[in-house]
Amino acid sequence: MTEHYIIPLAPITKKNSQTIAINRKTGKPFVLPSKKYQEYEYAAGHFLKAGTDARQYPVNVKCLFYMPTRRRVDLTNLLEAIDDILTRYGVVPDDNSNFIAGHDGSRVLYDHDNPRTEITITELKEGEDAT
Repeated sequence: MTEHYIIPLAPITKKNSQTIAINRKTGKPFVLPSKKYQEYEYAAGHFLKAGTDARQYPVNVKCLFYMPTRRRVDLTNLLEAIDDILTRYGVVPDDNSNFIAGHDGSRVLYDHDNPRTEITITELKEGEDAT
């Protein structure tokens, strides 16, 4: 089984412009993603649909990130953001390695006129690796 999604928004990482907030009950600091990332996460959810089954099997999540500029970006941070979004919107049950077994084929590319994220989720059979 293979699923394809396109998020027609400029990809954003979760780690840029984080904010430190204070928990009102405990007084302890914690890190919040930026407002820009939170807006991106919410908007991205409109282009995803939750899986029709419990998806209790490992998958490979291949992401092609088409950036609007040639500015350097960290692929690992982009993947972390997408994994969290896929989990939040129920496309995968969790982003641990029991469910997202790999990101083989993921790349950062350039498309000034059409920035986007193309996601291909492929079920891995028992004993199969993510390639």
